[in-house]
Amino acid sequence: DTKDIIDEALATGGDPDLSVAYTINGQPGDSYSCSNDSTYNLTAVQGKTYLLRIIHSGLNEEMFFGIADHNITVVGMDGAYLKPLNTEYLMITPGQTMDVLVTANQTPGRYYMVFSPFVDTNAPSNDNVTRGIFQYTGTYNQSETPVLPELPGLTNKSDAGNFTIQLRSLNSAEHPSTVPTNITRNITITVSVNQQPCPTNQTCNGPDGSMHSASLNNISFSAPSISILQAYYNNLQGVYNKTFPDTPPFVFDYTGNVSALGEAANVTTEVLMINHNEEVEIRFQGTNLGAAENHPMHLHGYSFYVVGMGDGNFSDSYVSQYNTVDPPFVNTVGLPKNGWTAIRFKADNPGVWFMHCHLERHASWGMDTVIVVKDGPNDDQKVLPPPDDVPPCS
Repeated sequence: DTKDIIDEALATGGDPDLSVAYTINGQPGDSYSCSNDSTYNLTAVQGKTYLLRIIHSGLNEEMFFGIADHNITVVGMDGAYLKPLNTEYLMITPGQTMDVLVTANQTPGRYYMVFSPFVDTNAPSNDNVTRGIFQYTGTYNQSETPVLPELPGLTNKSDAGNFTIQLRSLNSAEHPSTVPTNITRNITITVSVNQQPCPTNQTCNGPDGSMHSASLNNISFSAPSISILQAYYNNLQGVYNKTFPDTPPFVFDYTGNVSALGEAANVTTEVLMINHNEEVEIRFQGTNLGAAENHPMHLHGYSFYVVGMGDGNFSDSYVSQYNTVDPPFVNTVGLPKNGWTAIRFKADNPGVWFMHCHLERHASWGMDTVIVVKDGPNDDQKVLPPPDDVPPCS
């Protein structure tokens, strides 16, 4: 039970147990004896083109993916069309989905399709791979070992970034991009891995006997016992504070030498209040605190435009370089290690929406917050009441 693994780690403040395998449709592949006879196989007819819908449902590692001797064409992401991108590999984070085309245009045979992890941190990780087989129909020697693809290495941040920055929305007459350009709410959020002091009379398994923690704007999210949606809809007091800040609590060299700074965050339940129909820009700023790495940031209730991304600390001078013509329209974006990402959306979906890092260990440590988009003036711009048959919380 993966939740039990997370709960056990939270109890001691240490890292969760590492996974022992990655899988493709439930199978780790023929490099594992348990999967020798059940490796995932995709049968292909020479000359045909196939649509693969790739869903990264893993917990803690981003992945490179490729098929030996075959290019793939990325045409969609998170339910929105992209300009076709022909590539030898892709990089996908937990929570992301991608639609890709692959044409069976090689000599009939068996070709490995492989997911291998991308890890740009010193945090513990599983560096195994999972593989299936892209297998042609026809007559050939099926006992030969399939060909392996050449994928970027485990820590290849450059290739991960080079793939991501090439993604563009289709922006056609039928599927136009409507990027907000009249920004009425500008928010900057630092994204950090932290440490909390070990409670008195307790032994902790985090760094130097501390407890792992994580934060947004130095606030480590504490989940209340009553749901925030329930509290907001019923106007219950004392469940959360409406004071998540629009800017970090203090400014420092976020991606530089932070050894002189304390790594503890404030553990509390803060939500970010946004007025209906505001045009919002959020600038995620990675920091060098703790075990810095790429963070896949995910927002419920919305897709958003990724208008900018880069290494180092964000500067206002970068705004003029934003892509406001055809940026990708997604719901999860990788924030580069010690870098920044800017997203934009129109707050036209009232409700209570979770925003978090999609690395499960970071989300469990508090790298989360809640965005509350207030009701609009019209009946169809308000949070719906709970259905009559909604089960009560137990």
